[in-house]
Amino acid sequence: MKTVPVYDTEGNKKGEAQLKDYYFGCEINVPVMHLVVRRQLACARRGTASTKPRSKVSGGGRKPWRQKGTGRARAGSIRSPLWRGGGTVHGPQPRDHGFKVNRKVRKLALRSALSVRASEDRVMVLEDFSFSEPRTKAAAAILKALGVEDYALLVLAEEDENVVKSMRNLPSVEVVRLEHLNTYDVLANDRVIFTRSSLEKLQEGVEDEGSA
Repeated sequence: MKTVPVYDTEGNKKGEAQLKDYYFGCEINVPVMHLVVRRQLACARRGTASTKPRSKVSGGGRKPWRQKGTGRARAGSIRSPLWRGGGTVHGPQPRDHGFKVNRKVRKLALRSALSVRASEDRVMVLEDFSFSEPRTKAAAAILKALGVEDYALLVLAEEDENVVKSMRNLPSVEVVRLEHLNTYDVLANDRVIFTRSSLEKLQEGVEDEGSA
């Protein structure tokens, strides 16, 4: 079990928090992380590309010229794929690119990703905070006090509109609620910042099981 300091919004240490091995010290499974990230990127694809086969292109109901005697190639329709303006052969159609990955596999991938960041000492814990109104300048001051200069993922226990609005103008920060925490976001950001309540909620009811 790893222990990390808990900081306030001014960068002062206000105690310590334990990172349980179940989430932050498990055996890292790279193939599972790759599979889950690939699934998430696939599910994010719109899949709206669409082309018209010859059956959906208007026109072409009449044979353009007689079969023999013209000296031209035989043709049955002006909407043949060989003609300009004709149909498309095997073109893309609207589809869902996503595929299924079991819940246990997704959870293992998330645990592996968090363990990677913990092994790099890139998991931080911040005291719960809020703003009376959206204040990007105050949000930037918090990150500066923490010494965070790289890409960071801020994990909140509950939805806080003022915090989200304050952080969203900072290009290096992404805010996510705990229930939406996922493998891709953890790996795509250099640092993961939990609020104290979000970390407690994540580890609630989980015994320290080592690398199990």
